[in-house]
Amino acid sequence: MSTKTRPGNFFEDFRLGQPLPHATPRTVNSGDVAMYQALFGSRFAVNSSDPFAQSLGLPRAPLDSMLAFHLVFGRTVADVSLNAIANLGYAGCRFGTPLYPGDTITSDSTVIGLRQNKDGKTGVVYVHSTGCNQHGHTVVEFRRWVMVRKRDVDAPAPETLVPSLPDCVPVAQLHCPFRLPAGAYGTLRAGSEHLWDDYTPGERIDHVDGMTIEEAEHMLATRLYQNTAKVHFNQHVERAGRFGKRIVYGGHIISLARALSFNGLANALCVAAIHAGKHSAPSFAGDTIYAWSEVLARDELPGHGDIGALRIRTVATKDRPCHDFPGHDSAAAEPAVVLDLDYTVLMPRRA
Repeated sequence: MSTKTRPGNFFEDFRLGQPLPHATPRTVNSGDVAMYQALFGSRFAVNSSDPFAQSLGLPRAPLDSMLAFHLVFGRTVADVSLNAIANLGYAGCRFGTPLYPGDTITSDSTVIGLRQNKDGKTGVVYVHSTGCNQHGHTVVEFRRWVMVRKRDVDAPAPETLVPSLPDCVPVAQLHCPFRLPAGAYGTLRAGSEHLWDDYTPGERIDHVDGMTIEEAEHMLATRLYQNTAKVHFNQHVERAGRFGKRIVYGGHIISLARALSFNGLANALCVAAIHAGKHSAPSFAGDTIYAWSEVLARDELPGHGDIGALRIRTVATKDRPCHDFPGHDSAAAEPAVVLDLDYTVLMPRRA
C-alpha cells in the first residue's frame, strides 16, 4: 500500500519543543457565519449587524469569538489530536484581533509538555497554539492538553514535562477592539438593559433555555471547522469503542453555552479570554444542553472607561436544567455536567 497518506501523530511521535505548522489556511466568509448561526442560534448583536458593530468602532460585524476559536482549533487537530481519546482542558486562552469574513486564518502549535499515562497505552500532550490572520496579527492563542493513543505500547515514553499553566489571563493583557461614543450604545437593539455595572460578583444567572443536539448538527459543525478527529465522525470505529457511538466535539458544547448565555448576558460583546475549561463528561446526539453562569469578578479595563470586563463561570449540563441543582458548588460532582468554563467577556459600562 502507498505510504503517502498521514495517519496522524501518536503519543510517541511528539517531542518537547516540537514546532507544528498546521495545514490548511482557511479564508472565512459569510457562509461560515450563516452556518454557525444556523447551528447554534447565536443572537449577539455585534456579530449579527454591521451597523451595530460599526457603532462600536469596528469596520463590520466580526465572527463570534468562539467561531474564531474553533477555526483555529480545527487547523491543529490533524497534527495534535487526530488520534486523541479526549481533549482534556484549556488554559491561558487570549483573544486578539477580531476575525472578519474575508480574513484568512493560519494556525501553528508548539509542544510544551508530555506525560505518559500509567497504563502505557496513552499519554497527555500539552500544546501552545496560535491563530493569525493574513496580516500576521494574533486572533487567538491558547494552551490545551489532550490524551492521545500510542501506536506501539512498547515504544519508550518521550521525555516527561508537565508545564506550568497560567491560572488566568491578567486583565491588563485583555485586548479590547471596541470604542463607545458617549450615549451611543443601544441596549434596546442589543436585547438587554443590563450593562457591566449591573452585575455583582457571586450573582448566579439561569440562562433558562435548553437546546437538544442532533446527530447531523454536531457533525456539520465539526466539519465546518475542518476538525478531523476520528471520535466525532467514524461510527464504524466508535461502535466498538468505549461509548459505542460518536462523541460530540467539546467546542460544540462551548458554543451552545455561549449561545444560551445570551439570555442573561446579551451585552457580552465578545469573549476576551478563557482562563480554564474542563469537559467534565462526554456529550452525545440526543442530549439537551442547559447552562447557567456565576459572576466571579467585575474588573475595570485599563484605558477603557466605556468598557468593563466580567469574569464568568459557565456550567453546561445535559438533560438537567439549572433549577434542578441544589447548589452551584455541587456542580463539579454532578454526572450531568458536561462543561465548566472560566472566562472573561467585555461589556459596555454606563455613561
